[in-house]
Amino acid sequence: MLNRNTLLAKLLRQFTSLLPVSKSRRGTCVRCGNCCKLPYTCPFLRSDGQGLSRCAAYPIRPSSCRMYPRTEHEHLTEETCGFRFE
Repeated sequence: MLNRNTLLAKLLRQFTSLLPVSKSRRGTCVRCGNCCKLPYTCPFLRSDGQGLSRCAAYPIRPSSCRMYPRTEHEHLTEETCGFRFE
C-alpha cells in the first residue's frame, strides 16, 4: 500500500511530466531501470538475461516515464542514468 508521501510524489511526477523537457538534457536511456523504481517498482518493469531493463508497456507508457528526467532537479538516478544536464 502507498503511503501519503509516496502518493504525493507520484502525483507530482505525473503533473510535472506535462511540462517541457529541459533544453540542457543530453544522452539516451541506458536501460538501467532505476527510474522505473521511483517511487516504487513499476509492475511493467522487466529484465533480460544481461541485466538490462525494459518496459512491458513501452508503446503506451505514461508521460512521466517518457519524459524522465525532465529537469536536473528531477534527476534522481544520475549515478546510473544515461541522461545528463549541461
